[in-house]
Amino acid sequence: MYEPIPGKRIFNALLDQDCIVLACNPRIIPGVAKGIFNAAKELDAPLIMELARTECNQHIGYTGLRPSTLASRLYEVNEEVGHDIWALHADHIGIKTGLPDDMADAKELVQEQMDSGFTSFAIDASHLFDFDGATVAEELAPNIKATIDIANYITDGMSGKEYGLEVEVGEIGRTGDGGMILTSPEEATTFISALRDAGIDPQLIAIANGSTHGNVFDADGNPIQQVSIDIERTKAVAGALREAGLGVRIAQHGITGTPLGLIAEQFPHGDILKGNVATLYQNIVLDALKEHHPDLWQEIWDWTLTNKPMEGRPDIEVFGKNVKHALKPFFDMIYEMSEACEAQIERESYKATEAHILAFKSAGKAELVRQAL
Repeated sequence: MYEPIPGKRIFNALLDQDCIVLACNPRIIPGVAKGIFNAAKELDAPLIMELARTECNQHIGYTGLRPSTLASRLYEVNEEVGHDIWALHADHIGIKTGLPDDMADAKELVQEQMDSGFTSFAIDASHLFDFDGATVAEELAPNIKATIDIANYITDGMSGKEYGLEVEVGEIGRTGDGGMILTSPEEATTFISALRDAGIDPQLIAIANGSTHGNVFDADGNPIQQVSIDIERTKAVAGALREAGLGVRIAQHGITGTPLGLIAEQFPHGDILKGNVATLYQNIVLDALKEHHPDLWQEIWDWTLTNKPMEGRPDIEVFGKNVKHALKPFFDMIYEMSEACEAQIERESYKATEAHILAFKSAGKAELVRQAL
């Protein structure tokens, strides 16, 4: 069985390589997962498969999946494909309040993820920020405290087994009066240094660098490309982490919609070591459903506009930003798609994965991970 390997093994093996590991979000599994695994195998690229807490949790997230279901389905698909260098990553284990109930629920989730064979974890307590703090360390103290607590819980639960660890400083997509709020080099180094002092060993840090999650629209509600990632700030943060000798690289969130040419030519490969692609695969599924199951697609459209309205915004933007919430109520109908629909999704997922692996310059890099193993 081609089980996932520890994310730490992948990240450490590629620490000084000028490449980005593709992290894919198969929030709708039929066709998507097989296309992704096949492309990664054909290009011999390391791969991360991931879903976030809101998407996939012990209460069943908005994808209609829980960790045990996600893991078993991915194992089943990859048993057929046979790609050996991949990790199963718990993305955005979001801590919203840091209060006892929130922390207990997060730990319950992590326990199911560990029991299901997850090999990598992303703790996201970036929402916890002390705006009254007099120093950067004081501002980050709530995030640091919660991150240490969950990280220690994972370490204890993994019982000596290696795992990958991503942490987050700076809420992705947060804006203020002056626009996007970006992570400073000082915030990143202060955050990682505090974790290191507590015995926590992350390999990756997600930062606020101008990206946003999901489909992107302009002020008039027209779909646009994702070109807001601040590359110079990203380089500055990565440079500060390198100079401090912290051995941590950046996980880039919110890549869907970013031109592949920009990624290939301007992204700092190696400074960014993990790149998340999520909504792109959802869009592939929706396009196929629209072609093969137009009545179902129309039901999903109508449900989204009715149940997730955005006052004053065009229908296409409302749908593009909120259709993810329709995945759970329409789960059974989506998963009963025709063979032709699933085949189209597999083809398009393969092509999208191949294109991103090439732009990420990670083709052939799986062999370096094998050598390190």
